[in-house]
Amino acid sequence: MDFKGFDQPGSTAAGDTRSVKVMIAGGFGTGKTTMVRSVSDIKPLTTEETLTQASAGDDHLIGVTDKAQTTVSLDFGKISLNDTLMLYLFGTPGQERFWFLWNGLFKGALGAVVLVDTRRLASSFRAIEEMERQKVPFVIALNIFPDSQDYPVDEIRDALDIPSHTPVVSFDARSRSASRDVLVTLIRHLKDRSAAALEPR
Repeated sequence: MDFKGFDQPGSTAAGDTRSVKVMIAGGFGTGKTTMVRSVSDIKPLTTEETLTQASAGDDHLIGVTDKAQTTVSLDFGKISLNDTLMLYLFGTPGQERFWFLWNGLFKGALGAVVLVDTRRLASSFRAIEEMERQKVPFVIALNIFPDSQDYPVDEIRDALDIPSHTPVVSFDARSRSASRDVLVTLIRHLKDRSAAALEPR
């Protein structure tokens, strides 16, 4: 698995480490904080606060009634995929009242993982729209919950209105290896896009 210099071939000297900013986005309760926690090589920085009755009108708990905490700013972690590639992970807040933070978080991001809960597809529409608006390449990661239904990928793709070249994968955000595989899928997607952009037309 060689990703060295995937965005600028030949630009990384031997022994150098390339750092890449990756967004972990998605709707409220899709598992963004869980993914960052499970995959990070360091103890992640999280900004979770306890959900209270005061937020009941803003945080819609349909499908996530057991959720007790929520991210109010960002989650941060990092992971080395190999000796030359370090990913810095920035998890976005999912609630609409914190979306104003997204513009700052997206600056400098090379790519993103959009987490989707198939029980609540609409909760991730806004995140996908933001990727397209910011022109940030992304992959869709279907976080499988115990009561999730198994839908064909084509149906998910149609429901989310995403193009055929955007990867869609299923995973368990609690699993370090599964979360790492999602990040590998994103890097491969970015590498493919970079190679295609360099092809003569």
